[in-house]
Amino acid sequence: MTGSRADLLMLLRELDDPNWLERPREYDRSGTAVLFDGLVKRLEGDLSTQCATEQDTQDSSEYGRVVVPAEATTCGTRIVVCISKFGSLALICADNPGAFLGTDEAQAEGHLHSDDLRKVSRALDDLAYAVLPEELVESDYDGPSQLPWHVQRPSWWHRFFGTF
Repeated sequence: MTGSRADLLMLLRELDDPNWLERPREYDRSGTAVLFDGLVKRLEGDLSTQCATEQDTQDSSEYGRVVVPAEATTCGTRIVVCISKFGSLALICADNPGAFLGTDEAQAEGHLHSDDLRKVSRALDDLAYAVLPEELVESDYDGPSQLPWHVQRPSWWHRFFGTF
């Protein structure tokens, strides 16, 4: 599921419960794992490669990551897909989260090819993930939750993908 910036920001605010920072109240760990495994299989098939994964991240609102190796991409830059424990939120990053301002910048600088991005985006959409632009999650967090003391400038990234 993709949407306008305003719609995605509304979704983030709806998911933001200050009493449940690491995972939502109704968190379905096994359902999240099944969906994540489906994503990994889909990406491996669509991109004809083996993907590395990190899964069930502790003390974090991020569930896990899928890493498409650089050798499997057109531009030779790995693609990292971050999955949150909240609302099937997903983020597509070239190289690493924060390496670029977003997928537009990564494409403009020749690090992310539109064909690779389209394959990853289609897989996420087909599995009903809400794909967030990196520019949005890096924007200042203005919700009701008290984020960890070590975060100097909280962003939506810290809220839905960060460690606690």
